[in-house]
Amino acid sequence: MRLIIATACAVLMAAPMAIADEAENYIKYRQAVMKAIGGHMGASSQIVRGRVSPEGALGMHADALARLNADLASLFPEGSDFGETKARAEIWDDWQAFVARADEARDATAAFAEAVSTGDGDAIRTAQRAVGQSCKGCHKDYRIKDD
Repeated sequence: MRLIIATACAVLMAAPMAIADEAENYIKYRQAVMKAIGGHMGASSQIVRGRVSPEGALGMHADALARLNADLASLFPEGSDFGETKARAEIWDDWQAFVARADEARDATAAFAEAVSTGDGDAIRTAQRAVGQSCKGCHKDYRIKDD
């Protein structure tokens, strides 16, 4: 009987730690995805501005951006609002507004990928600017600024 009670207590005490570990892992995962988004955005900017012209790379970057932004809100699960993160509390305080902003990023990156597939330079530049504005808007409201 004591073994059963001791085991039950150990399991119950470990559950909050497991949840915290999972949240910490989501924070690390989220940060890695955001770095990937930044990398693809920076690389695609170099191409769109005509600074480099690697064959076929713009489509790859645009597709990666669309895929990485397909469900951005899922990177911010409840309970991942602590520790080494630049995510502001406003994300969870007004979840629906944050989801709407994440959906804007999804739509902007999908439109960018579509524009790239057409090969229309003006449409590509316009769509990429919209992606940049979407990123800036979300960061303005939901990301703690660097010192």
